[in-house]
Amino acid sequence: MHFKWNYEPLTPDQTKAAKELGEKLNISPILSSLLLRRGITTESAAKRFFRPQLADLINPFLMKDMDVAVDRLNDAMGRKERILVYGDYDVDGCTAVALVYKFLQQFYSNIDYYIPDRYDEGYGVSRQGLEYAQKTGVKLIIILDCGIKAIEEIAYAKKLGIDFIICDHHVPDEVMPDAVAILNPKREDDPYPFKHLCGCGVGFKFMQAFAKNNGIPFSRLIPLLDFCAVSIAADIVPVTDENRILAFHGMRQLNQNPSVGLKAIIDICGLSGRDISMSDIVFKIGPRINASGRMESGKESVDLLIERDFPHALRKARHINEYNEQRKDIDKQMTEEANQIVAKLENQKHQSSIVLYDENWKKGVIGIVASRLTEIYFRPTVVLTRDEEFATGSARSVAGFDVYSAVKSCRDLLVNFGGHTYAAGLTLRWKDVREFRTRFQQYVEEHIQPEQKEAVLRVDAVIDFKDIFAKRLYSDLKKFAPFGPGNEKPRFCTKGVYDFGTSKVVGRDQEHIKLELVDSKSSHVMNGIAFGQSAAARYIKSKHSFDIVYTLEDNIFKHGSVQLQIEDICPNEELEEPAK
Repeated sequence: MHFKWNYEPLTPDQTKAAKELGEKLNISPILSSLLLRRGITTESAAKRFFRPQLADLINPFLMKDMDVAVDRLNDAMGRKERILVYGDYDVDGCTAVALVYKFLQQFYSNIDYYIPDRYDEGYGVSRQGLEYAQKTGVKLIIILDCGIKAIEEIAYAKKLGIDFIICDHHVPDEVMPDAVAILNPKREDDPYPFKHLCGCGVGFKFMQAFAKNNGIPFSRLIPLLDFCAVSIAADIVPVTDENRILAFHGMRQLNQNPSVGLKAIIDICGLSGRDISMSDIVFKIGPRINASGRMESGKESVDLLIERDFPHALRKARHINEYNEQRKDIDKQMTEEANQIVAKLENQKHQSSIVLYDENWKKGVIGIVASRLTEIYFRPTVVLTRDEEFATGSARSVAGFDVYSAVKSCRDLLVNFGGHTYAAGLTLRWKDVREFRTRFQQYVEEHIQPEQKEAVLRVDAVIDFKDIFAKRLYSDLKKFAPFGPGNEKPRFCTKGVYDFGTSKVVGRDQEHIKLELVDSKSSHVMNGIAFGQSAAARYIKSKHSFDIVYTLEDNIFKHGSVQLQIEDICPNEELEEPAK
């Protein structure tokens, strides 16, 4: 795919402000310009950005119902009631359950945890889960990363004498379940100032409030922050404000002293001895936690995450890694089948969205396939499979388009749905799939903007190779981490670069290019990798100059050196600037 490159130069006033800020902070003007692009204009704001403080976490009692939730938990513990920590089967749900269970287990023993089976029970609160709770004498369920739509199920639980505390971050409906407390910053009546916590983040705030109410030192929560970092990265929530604080300190915990279960996954991933990044979570750690829920049972991931014995954890991690290998095979096959369907749909090139369904696709993998199709075709995408008389699906979106609202517009056809701006899940009757496709595509067509259907790379700065080595640019750039939505890893452009003569095509299928590049203003030879861009190899070897957009990464094969991760390559032309 060739992208449209967008670069908006700083104004003269912004350039002057960036220079002054850079002098105060003793950093490159290139980096101070990146701060300005993030709305950081003062020395004090920059210091808060570079050194997030746990002391700046928001008072958890500002969240609606937090006082009620803490009181009910205290009552349950005081009356020796059995408590069940219940969560979704994805990374966010599993880490949330592990965090809450591990923390409370230090102070209370009559506690259990439960993850529903994706295939037998489906998403959220299940009758089987409630039957398990009743059978084992549970009086209080703390539900994490789901529950906000479970009106009938929670009403049924109330009849059984079981109370619920909901810790969710998905968009609520106008009518919410009759739970004892609903902790969800997206509630319209919730004054909590930060709205973008993940499910694990909401669970953390609950435990923070419980600790504060019971005189438990905050330091007892710090070892659990690695779960927050994993969840924030894997659930693709904004890495800004309170999430940045949690992610920053969670990544520190993950790198310095991870929990036993995460340490085992790190070893299995081949990440031991390396500085682990948010992208390592997204592409290596997260998929393995997800794999058990996609292929078999998500409970196995929680079993691993709460494990205290490392040899046991390593055995469990290897087992989950096997699930991940199976998942990759199925994912590849389903994506190929989906691409074939899209290729056969003559009208698809004119559609603003993609809706595909196949009754033989595996339910646990359709979300991944939807994400891949979104990346390939740059369209909001829904992928559905059959579950008896129902269709179960996952929706994924492109930047700036609210796919949850698109799904919600078809709610009269839906048995169940939930999610947020960029991802949603839905269930409907199989007979209604074609009508849903028509209605969903019509909504997208009417609401999506033309630029949201374009593959755009936003360039943060145009630099020369010599700039990379000037004034500690790369080492200072690391202080911008952790990266994610709202704080994307900066993309740079260098124009007029040449092959040094040693670039070559690599990879099992010869799909990547390993590059050694020079530009006209520097004697430095830069190493780079361009994944999936082997089609550009012939032009590169032609000795003509070309422009590149890239991020800066550690070269894991040459300790202490930097390499370019090249996102796009094109002949030497002017960058397109936005119309004034």
